[in-house]
Amino acid sequence: MPEQTNNDKTPHMHMNIEQQRMITPELAAPWREWGPYVADRAWGTVREDYSPDGDAWNYFPHDFARSRAYRWSEDGIGGICDRQQILCFAPAFWNGKDPILKERLFGLTNQEGNHGEDVKEYWFTTDNMPSHAYMKMVYRYPQFEYPYRQLVEINKHRGPLQPEYELVDTSIFTDNAFFDIVIEYAKADPTGICIRFTVRNCGKETATLHLLPTLWFRNTWGWSVPPGQEPKISLASHDDMGDTTLLAEHSVLGQYRLYARNVREKLFTFNETNRVRLYGTANSHPAVKDAFHEYLVHNQLTAVHQQPWGTKAALYYSLKLSPGATQSVGLVLTNKVKSDPFADFDQIFAERMREADAFYGAMLPHTCDPAMRAVQRQAVAGLLWNKQFYNYDVKTWLHGDADSPAPPQRLNGRNSNWTRLRAKDVIVMPDTWEYPWFAAWDWAFHCLTLSYVDIELAKEQLELICSERYQNLSAQLPAYEWSFDDVNPPVQALVTWRVYNMGKRRNQGKGDRGFLERMYHKLLLNFVWWVSRKDNSGRNIFEGGFLGLDNISVFDRNHPLPSGQLLEQADATGWMGLFCLNMLTIALELSQEDPVYSHLAVKFFDHFIAISQAINMSNENGNGLWDEQDGFYYDKITYSNSGQSQALRVRSNVGLTPLYAVQVIEKSWIEKLPAFQKVSVSERIEKNKGKEMVGISVSADGNRILLSIANRDRLQRVLQRVVDENEFLSSYGLRSLSRYHLNYPYRIIEDGQEWMVQYEAAESRSTLFGGNSNWRGPIWFPTAYLLITALRTYQHFYGDSVTVPWPGNPGRQMNLLQLSEELARRMISIFTPDKNGRRPVFGNQSMFQENPLWKDFILFHEYFNGENGAGLGASHQTGWTALVVQLIDYVTRSYTESGG
Repeated sequence: MPEQTNNDKTPHMHMNIEQQRMITPELAAPWREWGPYVADRAWGTVREDYSPDGDAWNYFPHDFARSRAYRWSEDGIGGICDRQQILCFAPAFWNGKDPILKERLFGLTNQEGNHGEDVKEYWFTTDNMPSHAYMKMVYRYPQFEYPYRQLVEINKHRGPLQPEYELVDTSIFTDNAFFDIVIEYAKADPTGICIRFTVRNCGKETATLHLLPTLWFRNTWGWSVPPGQEPKISLASHDDMGDTTLLAEHSVLGQYRLYARNVREKLFTFNETNRVRLYGTANSHPAVKDAFHEYLVHNQLTAVHQQPWGTKAALYYSLKLSPGATQSVGLVLTNKVKSDPFADFDQIFAERMREADAFYGAMLPHTCDPAMRAVQRQAVAGLLWNKQFYNYDVKTWLHGDADSPAPPQRLNGRNSNWTRLRAKDVIVMPDTWEYPWFAAWDWAFHCLTLSYVDIELAKEQLELICSERYQNLSAQLPAYEWSFDDVNPPVQALVTWRVYNMGKRRNQGKGDRGFLERMYHKLLLNFVWWVSRKDNSGRNIFEGGFLGLDNISVFDRNHPLPSGQLLEQADATGWMGLFCLNMLTIALELSQEDPVYSHLAVKFFDHFIAISQAINMSNENGNGLWDEQDGFYYDKITYSNSGQSQALRVRSNVGLTPLYAVQVIEKSWIEKLPAFQKVSVSERIEKNKGKEMVGISVSADGNRILLSIANRDRLQRVLQRVVDENEFLSSYGLRSLSRYHLNYPYRIIEDGQEWMVQYEAAESRSTLFGGNSNWRGPIWFPTAYLLITALRTYQHFYGDSVTVPWPGNPGRQMNLLQLSEELARRMISIFTPDKNGRRPVFGNQSMFQENPLWKDFILFHEYFNGENGAGLGASHQTGWTALVVQLIDYVTRSYTESGG
């Protein structure tokens, strides 16, 4: 991308318009005031769960969602709202046959799906910009009755050995019998939004779509505002031609108007729970949340408010389309009074679309493969559509509100020791249907990709997750909503360093020191928490537990082992080695202007060496985690009664994690720092020129130092398995578990019970860790990305002196840069058409592979089949899977720097 500055408020002439909007926080913030911050799902979340047993899915199921007012957030299809989610807008649809007005996406609960919760809809987020000046998505709505019951019943009765029963399997899309609904937003200015719905009948028969663009206020008054002070949406004007204006009034947001043309009917109700339907008690308002559903689907004309005002309003269009026909509906939402709101409507859309083309055109070299360019654009769009308003005050949630107190047992249950967590922010979520909440390490990976398009927001997001509102008093970072107490890998320091460096390169070598310094202090607290809580033996071998790799181990690492053994983890120790290196490197950078930080740099240098020494001791003597016989790092269990240890010889991502811990340090960084001179670190480096010690290697000229857990020999031994297509290497990237374990599963017997790990290319058949824990073989982008970038760093130090066999080319060797690019290309190929025009991500779904209406809409899944690359898990996790953006950048540019 063209260079840009973080500090100069004068837009550079060589920047495109979108880059100019994002140049500084002061300029960018107004443009981000409105965005796609309405979740795809708010039902079935922890925040909305007030049950005594914490069963969020069943306490607030999809069937309740149309009738029950949410406490913490809202959901919709392709919706937008302001950043405090005061006022929301989203469309609703009805095909005249469904039992439910389509206001939100449908999916299965964890109990209903044979592989866990899963959305059963098709939509594609095809365009978005950081300012949200232009956004586009496509929703595919069947013309026949939606098979809700069929999807639930068939999936409920399928076992783990059977595939999920998907919407496409119901044949509801046969003969293209669906409406293609294109939802677009184009901003005239930060608070003026042009909205366009373009509906096409893709089927062979004439069909009618009922379209209800809906404007509503999130219900905040039900818990904190005295009666009579609710906001209001009213009919401001309407004429015989159907030109209509709705007026939304709020004490904080002010006034917004929704302008529309050719409106058939105006419907009003209140965003209040239908207590009659759900609880059998009287309603508090004459019309309630599901009034539009009752009015349209059940012809209950009195269900809506009989007066032209409320807190929720819809404009009703009935679009009758012949086969292949298209109709459009335009609206304008603005806080300004407009005499002719549609005067420049088409021009605004044309301008914003050109700006989007210019913005994405600048991201990659012009020589880039167009197929890769299309993947990158859709990946970024998905990431930006995943920005959601996240509202969760844990203390209030634990105690409940005055009119609906929480069960007393919850005060000692889930998240009960996180009372300081108060979130009311826009966050880049993993997937806003299956994961409409943050996860700590996902969030960090999102920032890596976000920094490619909106570096200031990436920095803001990193500071947010480490802020005092999220970090516990103990300095632990929250893992994810279902259990903040769980532990995710500590990758925030890594991402901080990389985001800082990206900004530094774009700003002619001047980094955002303030950001780096603020993050360092927050991360320092979190590092201390890790050392004090996750190293029980005090030997620099760490536990960590869950660490996101929930189904890759023999045991459920989130719970005590069967006989109370101590589990020492190769991945936890590798993560801590990486954490040390990142903190060391940041300290060295800060030391260049403030030598005080050099003392902390020395501390992390020593700590890293200690971790490297500990993990690299042989597990044969019971101390370390390195297995000399296999040439691999393994977890280890130690029996408390005997003190004996046993390696868990499972070859998985766990044993690759120590390779991520690598950094090249230039001698010029440390030679003038007094702290390094005092402890003779420089002298130690000088004496070991051209030598390798545990954790440290020094170039022959002494100008570069490689800090890595794996030395040259162990790196090459582990990589022998990485490049082996019978082990980790797949045609589509890196398997998370070695294929060796397909024929040779690992077994261990404890207390008379056998525990086993076996390679599975796709969904896991094991239910030990829950219904959707699938780490036993599939390809995951975050872990593979970390190995790819680590290889680039090793190459920076070793050059061509370290090579590995070239897969499929007997006798040929490749250096580590070539290996990193080979892995990247294989992972990118998941999304690009092969020589037959088929995309591996679609697997054997013929509709996606062959139908021209489907084949170019890409889904970015949570993980991918280790043998054929087919997408699995959450279908819109364009969070960490958007790391493909960086992989595409790697393979389309020349190698000029290390991965660090």
